[in-house]
Amino acid sequence: MEEEYSVDPAQLLEAASDFAHRPGSLSDTSAQEFLARFPLPAVISALQTSADYPGLENAVVPCLERIFKTKYGASLIPHFMPFVLVGLGADSQNVKRLACVTVSCLLSENTDRRISIQLIRQYGVYPLLLSCLVDGDEQVAAASADAIKILASYPEAMGIVFPSSTNEATHLENLARKCSPLGRVRLLALIVRLFSISSSVASEISKSNLLNLLEAEVRNTEDTLVILSVLELLAELAEAQHSAEFVSRTSLFQILCSIISSEAAETILRSRAMVIAGRLLSKGDAFEFIDGSSITSVLSAIERKFEFLQSQDSDECECALEALGQIGSSFQGATLLLSTSPPAARHVVDAAFDRQHHGKQLAALHALGNIAGETRVENNVVLSNTAEENLKRLIYEKASNTSKLTPSGLLLSILQQDSEIRMAGYRLITGLVARPWCLMDLISRSEIISILVDTYTETKKIGMESRHRCCEAIYRAFVSSSKLSSDPTFADIAVKLQEAIRKGPYLATKQSEVQPVVMTADRF
Repeated sequence: MEEEYSVDPAQLLEAASDFAHRPGSLSDTSAQEFLARFPLPAVISALQTSADYPGLENAVVPCLERIFKTKYGASLIPHFMPFVLVGLGADSQNVKRLACVTVSCLLSENTDRRISIQLIRQYGVYPLLLSCLVDGDEQVAAASADAIKILASYPEAMGIVFPSSTNEATHLENLARKCSPLGRVRLLALIVRLFSISSSVASEISKSNLLNLLEAEVRNTEDTLVILSVLELLAELAEAQHSAEFVSRTSLFQILCSIISSEAAETILRSRAMVIAGRLLSKGDAFEFIDGSSITSVLSAIERKFEFLQSQDSDECECALEALGQIGSSFQGATLLLSTSPPAARHVVDAAFDRQHHGKQLAALHALGNIAGETRVENNVVLSNTAEENLKRLIYEKASNTSKLTPSGLLLSILQQDSEIRMAGYRLITGLVARPWCLMDLISRSEIISILVDTYTETKKIGMESRHRCCEAIYRAFVSSSKLSSDPTFADIAVKLQEAIRKGPYLATKQSEVQPVVMTADRF
């Protein structure tokens, strides 16, 4: 058998190196042609003895990885599971990573996932993946986490990843108690990645009390770096649409509130805690699951922090405004910010039109754009009567206390600033024009319309798109108002907006034609 599958290591080294670095994606035919020349058992055998041939492992590992990522290569994996097991326990980190990638290919490329999961069970692959995650180098740990995430995404494999008994060696809580600090951080990161897969996987994580590991990591240490690492994981967890439901069942929200309120906490910790809390409250169902007292507490803590910092242009001040903007992005959140007494949104409005601090003004404009509804679907832009009255009052009061006098004056001053501020201004206008009082004031200001319909105002893609969406929002609000659309006074504005929308968001280049130049002749 060994003679049948023996290969010349020098030839394999050259061919594998060429195959690994071949440009573009590889076809099944390419993989078949390579393996016809170098049978897979021979390649695996050579890999196991690669220490005798310098450079062979570095060529064969990426070669096999590319082969297994093809449909044809993946179809061979079930026949070579013993090789996968040896690879997962190998001394070489390169080979370990290859084995983890091979498991991912088995799960994602194989057409019958039931067979793949059965093989994972039969050969005891999952404990070895966890070992790679905890003890491998950074690349091995990442490849192992990828494989485990694919495995956890299959309902049939839920029992493998989330065993019912905490006494199981593979139970993540049990494993976290025994591993090194680095291994524990990797396990926490894995839990967060699995949490984002789906609500059903998040439910399993919640049932297994795995989110409590994040709590415990913060509670049992005063190490700023450790707490910051956990907060970064919480920030990732908060991105999941279903995060509020499951976080509400833990003390994580209360921990965030404590960090925000703590004068002893490092500035960076308070900043991250504010943004994460805002992110959690930006979810549509947050106000359904997180109790009102917790929401009030975190909002009060953010307000107090902003009031203390409002004369500064600091990162912490900007984070407080970002958090308020995140909260205000949802209908319930915006209503809350505009309905408290006094309205918490007053801080955002004041900072949005304060030109003394650029960073703070930029953060506030984006936050006010969220509150005004730029990120919400059309039927959720306009809020309750009380909230709308307060929004109108706050903006008019701010305008009356400046030389701009009117909301349109404030908005014009925003559009006359640098591109970052202008883009935030487009977002704000996009949300505000759903209100008749703002629409009327804005279209009465020809300078604003001239800036908005000018396709040469912006030179960057994101700015062009924001300006175009702003024109669309104004025109949409304009035509939905029978009073304004039937008024001949504004007919030319409608035409300008239509033309700007028709041209699209990107720079409309003018036709350059050769022009004759006429000049007087030089005379001596």
